[in-house]
Amino acid sequence: MSEETQEQSSGGFKWWALLPVVLFVGLAAMFYKGFDHTRDLPSVLIGKPAPMKSLGPVRGMTVNGKQVPGFDAESMKKGKVTVVNFFASWCVTCRQEHPQLVALGQMKGFNLVGVNYKDKPGDAIRFLNEGGSPYNVIGADENGRVGIEWGVVGLPETYLVDGKGVIRYKFIGAISRAALEREFLPKLQELMDEK
Repeated sequence: MSEETQEQSSGGFKWWALLPVVLFVGLAAMFYKGFDHTRDLPSVLIGKPAPMKSLGPVRGMTVNGKQVPGFDAESMKKGKVTVVNFFASWCVTCRQEHPQLVALGQMKGFNLVGVNYKDKPGDAIRFLNEGGSPYNVIGADENGRVGIEWGVVGLPETYLVDGKGVIRYKFIGAISRAALEREFLPKLQELMDEK
């Protein structure tokens, strides 16, 4: 055995051993970058009437002993801007977004609608009791049919609907504090000012 062969077999560094780690990090970066741009996906529903499917309430969700009403889709045509937020208790990014929705829910001049997407009523109630419910009404989309009609591709998703029931803006992903201030609130204000 030559001296060079003996040195390689006795513990010299093997660069190829790091190849799986390098490939994994590269793929993870590509996927992260790809998912980061999902917000930029165009929506074919922008500028079109919102789906007019009403939803029953989340069974057992009460405030001051009264059942929180479900989502009456026709209410979006009554002149007031509507913010429609699709969420679920099992959605980690929905939990990250929730404080911004609570802040949004304290503002006036629009309706804030929650659509509980493919979630069990008890789980939704616990989630909203923990962080507070910002919504005026909450519809239960237990089988996901309404989400499909709205074009939901992943949770959370938030839509701005003008007073005539037309979808004007779609925000995919969690609304961060910065996104709320820099992007979402200006779009909402612009829509409210159009009256």
